[in-house]
Amino acid sequence: MSKPLAWERDGRDWPHRALSRFVQAGPLTWHVQEMGEGPVIVLLHGTGAATHSWRQLMPLLAEDHRVIAVDLPGHGFTRGRPSGGLTLPGMAAAVTALLAALELQPDKLIGHSAGAAIALHMAHSGFEVPEVVGLNAALSPFPGFFAPLFQGLARALVLNPLVPRLFAASARTSGDTGRFLIRSTGSHIDAEGVRCYALLLGNAHHCRGALEMMAGWDLAGLQRDLPKVKARVRLIHGAKDAAVPVSSVEQAARLIPHVQLSVLAGLGHLAHEERADLVAEAIMAGAPVHA
Repeated sequence: MSKPLAWERDGRDWPHRALSRFVQAGPLTWHVQEMGEGPVIVLLHGTGAATHSWRQLMPLLAEDHRVIAVDLPGHGFTRGRPSGGLTLPGMAAAVTALLAALELQPDKLIGHSAGAAIALHMAHSGFEVPEVVGLNAALSPFPGFFAPLFQGLARALVLNPLVPRLFAASARTSGDTGRFLIRSTGSHIDAEGVRCYALLLGNAHHCRGALEMMAGWDLAGLQRDLPKVKARVRLIHGAKDAAVPVSSVEQAARLIPHVQLSVLAGLGHLAHEERADLVAEAIMAGAPVHA
């Protein structure tokens, strides 16, 4: 039987370990990292990632902000299951409950990929936040006939208990995590990032969480709600994103009332892990940029 990631064993060399703590909110024990002082920024990673993905961007934002990053349910070192499951509404409600427990009212919600969908769902559902920032935001369903096929496949994988274990075993033995990330995201990241992704993808519990999250994701519903989002929205996208094409985020941007879109040349889906400096500048800039 595979075991979940253990903080004292697997988190020994976790980026910014000294800033980590564990917070109980409802049925979940959250892994939370915090640094800096000032207006509050909350960071939400994407499917299959964890707090490590903010290792470079977080200190830059913390120069003049209080920055909080979390491992989402089903991911990394967070334990427990939201009452709404790992669906988009379930994840959004769980994050909202955590922020209430921490007595935090963010000035910005920043989400990467699926984390951006969570942030926008929160904003649409009544969570008050002045600005939402989506980094390489995954906001559009798979096109046409592929949408039900993809979700059906993901559900089938979750229902088979062997699949996450086989997937994790393959990740552990292939030694190819870096090349896999380049193929699937278009991004070249540093050795520490590759090491952390290898640890996560090599764990069956983490893989099951990522698969279940994908199986329950309803982006068609989110697209219907985007025109009702009242918060300011800034979308920052890598031009070489191999996972979410620029055309997809451009389509989503046309639906959002108060939106700015920045496209960063030469960067892929993990743009914030490739060039945290450029992404931090784009987050704090005031005007749309197409590079």
